[in-house]
Amino acid sequence: MDDQEIRAALERHWSDINDQDVVHEIYHDDVVLEFPQGGERLVGRANVRAMRDAYPSRLALRTERIRGCGDLWVAENVITYDGTKSMHTVNIMEFRDGKVVRETIYFGDPWEPPAWRAQWVELVERADQPVGQETADAP
Repeated sequence: MDDQEIRAALERHWSDINDQDVVHEIYHDDVVLEFPQGGERLVGRANVRAMRDAYPSRLALRTERIRGCGDLWVAENVITYDGTKSMHTVNIMEFRDGKVVRETIYFGDPWEPPAWRAQWVELVERADQPVGQETADAP
């Protein structure tokens, strides 16, 4: 697969996070999925699919950015659980033969910026509001 085909596959992968057939078509049979913050590793597409089929929340996802080339791609997303709690994710995906063989997902809760560094920063619009509740002028 060339870079355009991989980008299209990634966009399709996140197009409907609740359509498990679409979500899992991108994975190699021996994929390894890691959640470093929880110290968890799933091995094999069947295990990844079974875990997601049993997931207790309804999810929504908005992709903020996809960057990569060749066999290494990174996506920044905002994921919302049951229409209320949103957090940022960073997905690092490694490909082999056009399929994801390793994915590492980091999750981050939003926070209020501390006052002590206000003199050096520029505040930007936060992308952590629940997916599906964007304002009319939001991207």
